Amino acid sequence: MDIAAALARARAFLHQKGIDAAPLEAEVLLAHVTGTDRVGLYREANRPLSLEEEEKFQELLQRRAAGEPVAYLTGCREFMGLTFRVTRDVLIPRPETELLVEAALELFTGGTVPGEERLFLADVGTGSGAIAVSLARYLGRGTIYATDISPAALAVAAENARRHGVAGRIIFLAGDLLSPLQKVLPPGSLSLVAANLPYIPSAAVGQLMPDVTRYEPHLALDGGCDGLELYRRLIPQARELLAPGGYLLMEIDPSQAPLMARLLPEGIWRYRVRRDLAGRERLVVAQLMVSSPPGKPFRGDVLKSRPCGEYTGEKN
Repeated sequence: MDIAAALARARAFLHQKGIDAAPLEAEVLLAHVTGTDRVGLYREANRPLSLEEEEKFQELLQRRAAGEPVAYLTGCREFMGLTFRVTRDVLIPRPETELLVEAALELFTGGTVPGEERLFLADVGTGSGAIAVSLARYLGRGTIYATDISPAALAVAAENARRHGVAGRIIFLAGDLLSPLQKVLPPGSLSLVAANLPYIPSAAVGQLMPDVTRYEPHLALDGGCDGLELYRRLIPQARELLAPGGYLLMEIDPSQAPLMARLLPEGIWRYRVRRDLAGRERLVVAQLMVSSPPGKPFRGDVLKSRPCGEYTGEKN
């Protein structure tokens, strides 16, 4: 079977199995098997597949039809124009999370972020390292601390840092949220904290699409009873470690945007919520106005967890 015939059959097969992006996914999988790119598939359309290539392609098609995400089948995902290695130990980077990186870069370009001389940033719950590595590549200066509670995820992130030549500017630390940094940095050290933490309520994780619930790590999805438990703990830590004028960027579910006013009290924080390309409120950009007094970490009034119930939000 040549490449053209294999593609035609794969498109029809995936379409029959209900895969919405059947033509694109067939191309991505065959390009992975043949070691070329999607353009190369058409340039070499008449090249016969080897028996090994044909068997591997059929295996991947069957696994995709069963629901396994393409990124886990190929072991990579594009994010911010860079290719990242992904495994089932990490959440697959989403296009909407690029908004967080773009917003951070805009803040630095605009000169509104403090700490230009000794720039320290943090990526909390780094996962594959997509945010930390992208910031390191495109910002071109500063030191980034990337934390994750999963050692397996940190191993993937470290590999991606090496792949893109920024390993020397990212410090990977295992631990919960910003806790590892509280041991190595004095209060007021950070210029920016970036966080794409789990924000799906526990009861709703099972309602997500099957390719998410069956294959992606629940640790990277489950945000507790109301989806905000991790952010509720992160915000006081960020207040302690951010310099006055520093920024906290948090990806959220659109349904959670109205709740931010009580998590980010006026007079201490000022914030706005940016919309993603689909027009959904997706990114909280909060600036710290008042830092915690030395030796007195802020624990202030925060939003109480709402009762667990039916969830109407999303995690694409």
